[in-house]
Amino acid sequence: MSDRYESAERVVDNAGRPYHIGVGPGEVAPQILLVGDPARAERAAKRFSTLEGSWRNREFTTFTGEFEGVRTTVMATGIGCDNTEIAVIELAQLIESAVLIRAGTCGAVQPDLSIGDLVVTWGGVRLENTSTYFVPEGYPAVAHPEVITALSNAAEEVGAPWRLGMTATAPGFYGAQARNVEKFPPRYPNLIEDLARIGVANLEMETSTLLTLASLGGFRAGSVCTVFAERAANRFVAPDEKHTLEDRVVDVALRALKSLGMQG
Repeated sequence: MSDRYESAERVVDNAGRPYHIGVGPGEVAPQILLVGDPARAERAAKRFSTLEGSWRNREFTTFTGEFEGVRTTVMATGIGCDNTEIAVIELAQLIESAVLIRAGTCGAVQPDLSIGDLVVTWGGVRLENTSTYFVPEGYPAVAHPEVITALSNAAEEVGAPWRLGMTATAPGFYGAQARNVEKFPPRYPNLIEDLARIGVANLEMETSTLLTLASLGGFRAGSVCTVFAERAANRFVAPDEKHTLEDRVVDVALRALKSLGMQG
C-alpha cells in the first residue's frame, strides 16, 4: 500500500504517525515533558541514562529515554498555544494515559516575584483563544492536583524559590502581553496592572491551552515556569543566566515526572 493519510480530519499516516510531531506508536513514554526551545529539550535529554530515539519534524523535537529509572519523553513544541494544541492532540493519538508537564519561562506579574523564581500553576487565565475552539470561555483551566503536589515537592527538593500561582496565558509576546514597542502600541496598556490586581502571578504563552486540552483528553497535566521578566520593575533575565535557570525548571519538572511515574 502506498503512503497516505487517513483523512483530512485525522491526519495520520499508514504507520500511525501524526502529521506534525514526527513520532509514532510506541515512541512516546507515559511521562512527557513539554518545553518550547529545541535546545532546552536537547539539554534535558542529556540527563537520560539511556536514549531510545530522537525525532525532528518542523519545530517539534522529541527524545524518549530513561530518566532515573522512569521512561520519559521530552518534546520541544516551539512557541505558543497553537503549537501546544497540535502537540497535545497528536500525542493523544499515540498514548491513552499520560502525564504532561510544561517547563517554561514567564513574566512575573506580582511585584514580589523575582527573576529565577518558579511558579507552579494551579489554574490558568485563558487570555488566548485557541482553547475556545474546544470549550466555552467559562471552562476552567486547572492543573491536576497530583501534578501540583509532585511539582511542589520537586521544587522543595531542588531548593528553588517557588510559589503556587494563577497563570495567565497570552496569545502573543508583544501586544498580547502589553509590551509597548515603538510603532506597535498595545491595545491594553494596563494589562499587567489589571492582572496583578486580580491575583495573577505570572504571564506566559502555553499553559492554559495545555491544561484545558489535558482535561478534555483525560490526561494529568501541570506547568512550572521560571521568571525571566519582572514586568513591574521592567527587568529581563541576563543572557548568561538563561541556561542555568532553564535547566533548573527542567530539573523540577523531570523530578515530578519521575515521582508520578513511580507511583503509576
